[in-house]
Amino acid sequence: MKKRIYYIVVIFLSISTTAEAQTAIQTIVDGVSVSDVKMERHSEYMAVDMTLDLKSLAVDGNRAVLFTPKLVNGADSLDLPSIGIYGRRRYYFYVRNGESMLTGKDETSYKASEKPGDIAYHHIITYADWMNGAELLLHRSDYGCCNTLLAQQEGKLDRYTEAFFPELVYVHPQAEIVKSRSLDGSAFIDFPVNKTVIYPDYRSNTVELGKIQATIDSVRDDRDVTITQVWLKGYASPESPYTYNRELAVGRTEALKRYIQQLYKFGEGIISTDYEPEDWTGLRRYVEQSNIDHKAEILALIDSDMEPDAKEWKIKRTYPEEYRFILQNFYPALRHTDYRIAYDIRTFSDAEEIKRIMAEQPQKLSLNEFYLVAQECEPGTDEFSEVFETAVRMFPNDETANLNAANAAMRRGDLARAERYLAKAGDSAEAVYARGALAVREKDYTTAIKYLEQAEKMGLQQATATLKELNDRGKRQ
Repeated sequence: MKKRIYYIVVIFLSISTTAEAQTAIQTIVDGVSVSDVKMERHSEYMAVDMTLDLKSLAVDGNRAVLFTPKLVNGADSLDLPSIGIYGRRRYYFYVRNGESMLTGKDETSYKASEKPGDIAYHHIITYADWMNGAELLLHRSDYGCCNTLLAQQEGKLDRYTEAFFPELVYVHPQAEIVKSRSLDGSAFIDFPVNKTVIYPDYRSNTVELGKIQATIDSVRDDRDVTITQVWLKGYASPESPYTYNRELAVGRTEALKRYIQQLYKFGEGIISTDYEPEDWTGLRRYVEQSNIDHKAEILALIDSDMEPDAKEWKIKRTYPEEYRFILQNFYPALRHTDYRIAYDIRTFSDAEEIKRIMAEQPQKLSLNEFYLVAQECEPGTDEFSEVFETAVRMFPNDETANLNAANAAMRRGDLARAERYLAKAGDSAEAVYARGALAVREKDYTTAIKYLEQAEKMGLQQATATLKELNDRGKRQ
């Protein structure tokens, strides 16, 4: 009998827990080809997948052919369930005698005349440490009458090597003793000439007063919130004498205070007021944003040390056309009242409540509360990532929020997003380490070692462990 020896041409690929399938693996002899080889680890389990093309495989009537995937690493090995292709007589021999096929009940068996052209192989095994670095082999065994082994061949399909991903270091944000927040706005309340009395129906006052009321109501009716201050600051425009404008700013701000006091029963001292007789800062902003003639000269006058009345007169006399434009288009916007509603939010400690708040009103949560609920989530899950993504949206400029969000992005493989977050994560030892961890994932080991050594000098112990691992893997030069 002539033996047929099968050599399988492969491309070796190191596979991590998120390995991509390897395609177009062909045999150089007739009978069998293998493609789409993939080994994927998910926590304590590993999935082994491949596609076997058996269209050209011929099996004599009294023969059987077994294909058995095997994991081998030194003295450790594991045979995966076999695929058996049986000639007609061999197939019916087992059927008539009620016997299991050659390798038992886990075998997938076909009569040669009824075998599919392609077989999608899929099997899940319990992961063991020795499998890191193991070769995936495909073993072929040819059997004749009486289960006589006639021939066997073996070819390498792939090797499973887990990519090295350094342990990520999340930072526990400092808890806020008091969660103080505020809402800010500006209202443009119209007063009749030389008056300091508020008429709610005058011109657009209904809308402008409604803005302040809506802001207060948005927090006053929230059981989780306690209002601590309602701050009002009135401004006037510069067209009248400064002393007169001061009286207007003070009087109109007090009028607004009285109006709010009639609407709400705030405790003593909750409402506080301030004033700015003339809003030169606002005027400068409008002029700077405009395209008027002599803009630079007018800005120089605004920035000068001249007395307010002299400054306004100088602009009016020197640039009359521009002044008329400013008077008509900019001055009305300078007559406004800025307001700030300051409030405290109660602390949340129950994870389920925090999850609900995060979904409905994430602005109520502190960074520490986001961190607490993240600890209740499985690392690497969508839920885990969403916690840190929401936290960084609420605190976009916070270094800790950006660092933890970067780590979460790295864990799910979104390296571009991780890099953006790390740009705003500061220069703490943990942030420097995270940049090194990102470089490892990008296989830029020179950059990685630079950051890791810097983090090590800053006292971060995990940096030492990661550098040792890189050295053990031959990545540290």
